[in-house]
Amino acid sequence: MHKRISKSVLWLLTLALILSSFSMSALANTGSKQQAKELKIAEIFGDIEMASKAPTTVIVELEEESIVEAKHKGKNQTKQKLATERGKVISELKNKVSNAEVNREYDHVFSGFSVELPANEIPQLLTTAGVKAVYPNVEYTVDAVGGEEISAEAFSPYMMDSAPFIGSDLVWDAGFTGEGVTVAVIDTGTDYTHPDLAHAFGEYKGWDFVDNNNDPQETPPGDPRGGSTNHGTHVAGTVAANGQIKGVAPDATLLAYRVLGPGGSGSTENVVAGIERAVQDGADIMNLSLGNTLNNPDWATSIALDWAMAEGVVAVTSNGNSGPNNWTVGSPGTSREAISVGATRLPYNVFSSEIFTSEGVEYPSAKVMGFTSEDELLALDEGEYEFVDVGLGYPADFEGKDLEGKIALISRGDFAFVDKATNAKNAGAVGAIIYNNVAGEHPDVPGMAVPTIKTTLVDGQKLLAELEAGNNTVSFDIEFAYEVGETVADFSSRGPVMETWMIKPDVSAPGVNITSTIPTHNPDNPHGYGAFQGTSMSAPHVAGAAALILQANPAWNVDQVKAALMNTAEDMIDPATGKVYPHNTQGAGSIRVLDAIETETLVAPGSHSFGKFVKDTGRQVERQSFEIQNLSNERKRYSFEVEFTGNPDGIKVMTSNNLNVQPGKRQQVNFNVQVDTSKLTPGYYEGTIKVSDGETTIDVPSILFVGEPDYPRVTGTFFEKDGDSYTVGSYLPGGAEVLDYDFYKFNASDGTIGSLLGTIGEFTNVPAPIHELSWDGNIGGEQLPNGQYVLAVYVEQGGVTEYRAYLVTKN
Repeated sequence: MHKRISKSVLWLLTLALILSSFSMSALANTGSKQQAKELKIAEIFGDIEMASKAPTTVIVELEEESIVEAKHKGKNQTKQKLATERGKVISELKNKVSNAEVNREYDHVFSGFSVELPANEIPQLLTTAGVKAVYPNVEYTVDAVGGEEISAEAFSPYMMDSAPFIGSDLVWDAGFTGEGVTVAVIDTGTDYTHPDLAHAFGEYKGWDFVDNNNDPQETPPGDPRGGSTNHGTHVAGTVAANGQIKGVAPDATLLAYRVLGPGGSGSTENVVAGIERAVQDGADIMNLSLGNTLNNPDWATSIALDWAMAEGVVAVTSNGNSGPNNWTVGSPGTSREAISVGATRLPYNVFSSEIFTSEGVEYPSAKVMGFTSEDELLALDEGEYEFVDVGLGYPADFEGKDLEGKIALISRGDFAFVDKATNAKNAGAVGAIIYNNVAGEHPDVPGMAVPTIKTTLVDGQKLLAELEAGNNTVSFDIEFAYEVGETVADFSSRGPVMETWMIKPDVSAPGVNITSTIPTHNPDNPHGYGAFQGTSMSAPHVAGAAALILQANPAWNVDQVKAALMNTAEDMIDPATGKVYPHNTQGAGSIRVLDAIETETLVAPGSHSFGKFVKDTGRQVERQSFEIQNLSNERKRYSFEVEFTGNPDGIKVMTSNNLNVQPGKRQQVNFNVQVDTSKLTPGYYEGTIKVSDGETTIDVPSILFVGEPDYPRVTGTFFEKDGDSYTVGSYLPGGAEVLDYDFYKFNASDGTIGSLLGTIGEFTNVPAPIHELSWDGNIGGEQLPNGQYVLAVYVEQGGVTEYRAYLVTKN
C-alpha cells in the first residue's frame, strides 16, 4: 500500500534543508574553511500543522528558569531579570514575525509565554534564541461524565454520604475541619454567593482568566459565547461546603480561578496562568478537576504543577474519564509530582432484571444499567408501561412524542449514556431501555437520571420488531441480588504514564453520583444542588482530605501529605475477578483521612516504577530508594518484603532485611532490582513493597516493564463534519510509522463490519500525539451516501501493529 509523509513532517524536513543550505552558502560566501556552527532548534511537542497559515496559539518555554525552578536549584532569579530575558525573546520573535501576538506571560512556576502567530511561522519561533520548547495550546475540559440537577423537593442533606465514607466525620470529631487552610479551585469558576459556600470566601475571591477580571463567577445562562457552567461550584462544595451540604473540609478557605469558560472548556494558556496565580496568592492546596487525553508528562501544565508542588502547594488533579483500559490517563494527571486521583463507586446493591412485552417475547440480555435511587428502580415493578422508540435519544428525537409516564427505547451511539437518560427524564419518561448498536454488552453507568435497563443489539431489535407489530407495552421484574463493596468506576482512567512509566492514579476517592452544590443564578432561590460523576468529583475529596491533614499537621510538606494519603489507602476488590485491583487501576487504593492523619510511619515516594528492562541477554540491575520517616515517640524496627504478582522467575529484589529508625527521624532505604529478561515474557509486572514495623504494614505499589511497554498505538479517533467536508483524526500516544484510515460498510442488522469501501488517508512517520486530515466524503471518485460506517485506524509503531474500529455517522 502506498504511503506518504504528513505535511508536518515534510515541513520539518524542509526547514532542516533550508537551515543546512543557509549554513553552507554562508560558509561558501566567506571562503572560510572553518566548520559551520550548528543552528540550535528548540524542541517542539505535539502535532502542530505548520504548513497552515491559520492563526495558531502555542506555549513557549524559555531556557531562562522560572523563579521557583531557579530557587530550588540554588540560583538567584528575579522577576525583573526574567522579564528582561523574556522581553528579548519576544522582541526577536516580533522582528521575525510582525503579526505575532503575545497573550500571557509566565514567570513563577513556568518560564515563558503564550503567543498567537501563523502556524507556518512557528519554525521562526523554534530558531529564536532563548526558546527551550514549544507546546500546543491544547484544549482542557471538565473531567465529569454527566449528572443531573436535584430539585429542592427531592434534595436531602443525607445524600452527601461520600465525605463520611472516607472518614471525614471522624476527623471532624477529632477537631479538624480544614480551618486556616486555603484551597484553590482551578475550574469553571465558583458561585461564591451560594449559601453553602459563602462562608469560605473572603473579600478576594480569586481571578477570572476567561474575562480577565477579579470576578471568578460561573458562566451564567444566556452567555452568547456558549453554555452555562456549574462544575467548579460542584467541586468547591465537595471541598468546603458548610450548609445543607457539608464538604470534606467544611471550614477551609476557598479561592476560585476561572480557567474554563462557557461550555466548560479552556486551554493550556489559562490553566498555566491559574496555577501560577494560585501559588502566588498563597494557596496551600490546588484542585484541578480538568484534563485532556494526552498521556505525556512533559506538557506545560504538568511542568507548572510539578514546580507548584516543589514550592509547597499540594496539587491534586483528576486522572481522567477514559477508562477502563490501561494507558488512558491524561495530562495533567500525568504530572510527576501532583496527586492524581481515580474515581470509585461507593458500596451498592446489585439488582437482577427481566423485561417482558405483551406477546411474551424473552429478552435474556436485559440487565440494570444504572439508576438514581433504588426506590425509583423498584417502582418499575408496579405495572405495565408503554414504551416508545426515540432512536438515539437526542432532544429532537422526543419531539412530537408522548413519553409522560412511559419508557424510552434508545439506541446506543453518538453521545453519552447519561445524556440520553437525562433527555428521557426531561421528556417525562419514568425509565429507559438502551440497546447496544454493536454486538456484545455495553457498560453499566451508575447515577443515571432515570432507571435504565440495557440489552444487546439483538434484543433491542426484537423490541423494535414488537413495536412494529403493535405490541407497545413492557413490564419488569427487578429484584435485589447482592451487595458490592467500594469499586473502581469503569470510566476512571488508568495508568501508567508514557515515558516515565509511572503508576497513575496515585490514589482513588468517591466519584460516582456525588451530590454537591451548583449555582442557580437566582438570588431568590440560591440553594442549588446536583449529583455528578467523574474523576472531577474524586479529586476534590482528596483536596479536602489534604486540608484536614494540613490542619492536623501544619509542619508537613507536600511529600508527607501525599505519602500519608497513599500509605494508608485501602485496597479495593474487583468483583469481576475477586482479586485486588491492579495498581494502574486504583493506585495505592481508596483514601482514609483519619488513618492518614494518625499514621506513625511515612514511606515516600508512595509508589515506584523501576522503568524498562530491555537487555536481550544477561541480567539488568536498576537501583531505587525510598525514605522512611518514624513519626512516633519510640524507636521502630522496620522489615521489608517485596512481592511481584505471580512470583515470576527472573525478578530479584535485594535490600536490607531490617532497619532501625529513631523517633522523629528519617532514613533512606536502598534496594536493587535485578531482572533476567531471558526468563520473562515481554509485558509489565506489578509488585508490592511491604514495609512493616511489626504491628502495621504499609504497601508500596511498584511496577516494571520487560521489553518495549505495550502502550496503545491509537487511543481514540474523531470524525466531525466541517462545512462540506469532514475532519478525521486519531490520538497517537507514541506517533506512528504507518497510519491508514480505512472505511468499511456497517451492517446495522447484526452490528458487524461489512466490506472495505476504500482508504481515505495513508501516512508515514506521523508525530505524536494527534493526527488529523480533511476528507471530502469521496471514495473512488464517488460521494459516499450518508449513513453509519466503520472507520478503522491502522497503526504501525515500535514493531507493534494495531487496528481499531470506530462507528461513525456521515451526514
